[in-house]
Amino acid sequence: MNPRPTPSPFSPIAIGPLTLKNRFIKSATNEGMSAQGVPSKQLVKLHSALVAGGTAMTTVAYCAVSSDGRTLPNQLTFTQSSLPHFKALTDGVHQAGGLASAQITHGGCFTFIRERSTKRPLSASGGFNKIGLMSGMFLKQAMTEADMQQVVREFAQGARLARQAGFDAVEIHMGHGYLLSQFISPMYNKRRDQYGGSLENRLRFPRQVLRAVLDAVGKDMAVICKYSVTEGVRAGNSAEDGAQIARMLEEEGAHLLVLSAGMNAESITTMFGSSFPKENRVQQKNKIIALAMAIQRRKEPTVEFRELYLLEHARKVRAAVKMPLAYLGGAKSLASIEKIMAEGFDLVAMGRVLLAENDYVNKLESGASRDSICTACNRCVAMMYTPGGTSCVLGQPGDAVLNSQQAASR
Repeated sequence: MNPRPTPSPFSPIAIGPLTLKNRFIKSATNEGMSAQGVPSKQLVKLHSALVAGGTAMTTVAYCAVSSDGRTLPNQLTFTQSSLPHFKALTDGVHQAGGLASAQITHGGCFTFIRERSTKRPLSASGGFNKIGLMSGMFLKQAMTEADMQQVVREFAQGARLARQAGFDAVEIHMGHGYLLSQFISPMYNKRRDQYGGSLENRLRFPRQVLRAVLDAVGKDMAVICKYSVTEGVRAGNSAEDGAQIARMLEEEGAHLLVLSAGMNAESITTMFGSSFPKENRVQQKNKIIALAMAIQRRKEPTVEFRELYLLEHARKVRAAVKMPLAYLGGAKSLASIEKIMAEGFDLVAMGRVLLAENDYVNKLESGASRDSICTACNRCVAMMYTPGGTSCVLGQPGDAVLNSQQAASR
């Protein structure tokens, strides 16, 4: 049982040096709203609307810390030249009454970018690259300590640039099969040195990244880690491992953990809690994404959505640490949100629900609504690759014209 008083989801909370006006975070989702690697005007419009609708903090997804760290060609990337466009986004969010978090990432071998500074994409271990089946990069390259220290510096610099761009928080992506996850996961990490083997060793490099980011911006910004509590496959980390990971990230000083699950290539239904509909694959025009979805269809059984589908796993983390935790995974009603609060979680992170209704939090607080209109159909995932970017199929599609314009352009 949770010994602490149950907070209202509409009450403020301190996360590191930051205070959020309520307990709702828009989770990072690939919106498909980057124009030549910088935020589009449509991305500014989306995130501004989310905080105007009551969400305390919105997370801008997949901001690569280097050109090599990108997964897709148009991915948002932190550089000096991109700062005016990120600043336009954070200005819009702040003017709408909310806070902005930048999710900083490096894809490692989970990439479709062939133009890179290394011969092969970097990862925890070398050898066959299963992600490369979709891009022709069939081999990956094990990182040296020099490579790791370079990436540590890139994460720290990415965090500094995020601060310069006006972001209030940074979220280090340690899940879903990207580079830091490739070190944490026994499926990817086959090293025999101090960065491989035991879970503690596999966390060594991600902890170095976290420490560098905390040292760089931790006094001014909330430093958040998002990771996969369970990887959803027998050969991967379990929820018991996820609890141990949380202890180590707490020990290192993270201000908040966002509790996700699953891996992009091996267990995407663990992440989303339900299967992708047939329509997502048939109508997908991006050949790489269509192939990835087709592979998932053959690999995974049909999974029906249920609310709070990750709660059983998240409970193990809650029991292991005292630090603030954000629950993510199938909260789409006031009853579910209140249950999360009652079980000792500090915040709730939502993706699909807020894409369906960007004013859902205000509706909850006013009593105008209890249940979200979101059906967890996952069609918003395929909508990320349309000209207007992601949107809920129950509403209007994104504005393709705004999505083609860089945020700071006149």
